[in-house]
Amino acid sequence: MMRPGPLIRRLFGPYEREIAEAYRRLFIDLDDFVDRLQVWVPQPRRILEVGCGEGAMTERLSKAYPAATVTGTDITPRIGRLFRGDAAKVRFLRNPVEHVALSEPASFDLVVLCDVMHHVPPLERQPLLSAIGRVMAAGGSLAVKDWIVSFSPIHWLCSASDRYLTGDDVQFFTAESARALLTGAFGRDAIRGEALIRPWSNNVAYLVRL
Repeated sequence: MMRPGPLIRRLFGPYEREIAEAYRRLFIDLDDFVDRLQVWVPQPRRILEVGCGEGAMTERLSKAYPAATVTGTDITPRIGRLFRGDAAKVRFLRNPVEHVALSEPASFDLVVLCDVMHHVPPLERQPLLSAIGRVMAAGGSLAVKDWIVSFSPIHWLCSASDRYLTGDDVQFFTAESARALLTGAFGRDAIRGEALIRPWSNNVAYLVRL
């Protein structure tokens, strides 16, 4: 399916970055998510962001954790395109996380997955989490933030815009199905934290530890 999002964004020209940030803030406050990460995982040394896209969250991670190295991985050809930050400690890999698991197993003490899982077909979710488990260092942490379904106008707006702009057959979680997915992949006691992220209660973040 054709994805109109990139074409629409190119029409914004030099204002694309600012408009993209404003649009994103309608649904999620990424800075609030980073604040929560800093409480959960204060001093990671190596961070992997899976599904980093054009680099909005990667940029925030690099600023929030100045002593860490950050790797962003995605399959999009636009990977890291809007990143603005210290390129010396950030790298972008246009590879699925399965490739990272082969080349750098047990290497990352913090893995971040932000608004990715609802874009992943259901049959591919457990394999994705399995690969993430293989890149995590012993005692490492996984922070998953996703949009939880609700019967509310903001959910229908988010769902409609996500489907239209990406062209994906997005499938959102309930809180129960999100927890079940994570405990199924990492164990019954793997979830060590849960938090709501501004501005909507649909934004739920989970902390998983091996």
